[in-house]
Amino acid sequence: MEKRKENEKKLIDNLLSWYDQNGRSLPWRTDRSPYGTWISEIMLQQTRVDTVVGYYNRFMKEIPDVESLAKVDEEKLLKLWQGLGYYSRAKNLKKAAQVLMEEYRGLIPSDAVQLVKLPGIGPYTAGAIASMAFQKQEPAIDGNVLRIIARLNAYCNEVDSTEGKKKLSTYASKWISEDRPGDLNQAWMDLGAMICLPNGSPRCSDCPLAFFCKAYEKNLIDQIPRKKKKKKRKIEYKTVLVIRHGDQFALVKQKQKGLLSGLWAFPSLEGHQSKEEAMDWLKEYEMEIVSIDPIESSKHLFSHIEWQMIAFEVEVDGMNERYWAWASKEEIQKKYAVPTAYRKYLSYL
Repeated sequence: MEKRKENEKKLIDNLLSWYDQNGRSLPWRTDRSPYGTWISEIMLQQTRVDTVVGYYNRFMKEIPDVESLAKVDEEKLLKLWQGLGYYSRAKNLKKAAQVLMEEYRGLIPSDAVQLVKLPGIGPYTAGAIASMAFQKQEPAIDGNVLRIIARLNAYCNEVDSTEGKKKLSTYASKWISEDRPGDLNQAWMDLGAMICLPNGSPRCSDCPLAFFCKAYEKNLIDQIPRKKKKKKRKIEYKTVLVIRHGDQFALVKQKQKGLLSGLWAFPSLEGHQSKEEAMDWLKEYEMEIVSIDPIESSKHLFSHIEWQMIAFEVEVDGMNERYWAWASKEEIQKKYAVPTAYRKYLSYL
């Protein structure tokens, strides 16, 4: 028992020592406010750190606190989020801020049990906020950390199964720092991002935990972690229309529910439609077509869906404002949140 406790302490000490020398310098670590920690952790879900840095700095400048987030216009919020994807994250931020204003006097709770009650905050994010902003002894276990814990214990079952997550969380609970719980959670994250890499390319010779790693000892690094097979993405076919009248372009706001809800997009048809079919469709919207020409096809991957798009550039005589909004290139760049799926077609503005 004493030997095990001694090894657990030594592992924590090694990891924190490595983190003190090698931890990443990131803007949300400079000022560990609860608000900044919350915003950064939500942005970092499903998004690379180097991508998040610029978005975080702009967001904090425009929406610096809970009160301003609760009151922000959704169009402005989604425009600030444009390019990060998973836009429900941004909407849940605003919903949670409104709850904080109504029920917590604008203060972010320090308790993980209270944090998970807020929209968009799950166990990992709650643990990250509680430990990093409030120094509570809470684990923050994401995919990077699961991978490290699985390798340390030579855990050969699926890490993303319910049983696997539960088992590995139990392992992780042994390694909690009383003095520096937030730093320890960040150290796990940095180790996963910099050293204990996925896909058979970890830098074991540089790892401060190699001595404790059973997968390294048993030469199982390439086989761990094991994950459930992902379901194939459903393929959806679309025909996108970049419709122009003078310097004005047609945009349509997506429905408030479903994929890309509340965002702006180019008018589109389901399926791959011919030029003649696209023209017939436009006539239903009382559009007088001057010219219509095919442009580049495009593909966009969502987590569970793949869009395969063909497109036409269309010039029309007159703007029918009953169906669509019309905006110039400059207005679209400044005001309208257009999802990354349409990035290729923004170049035609």
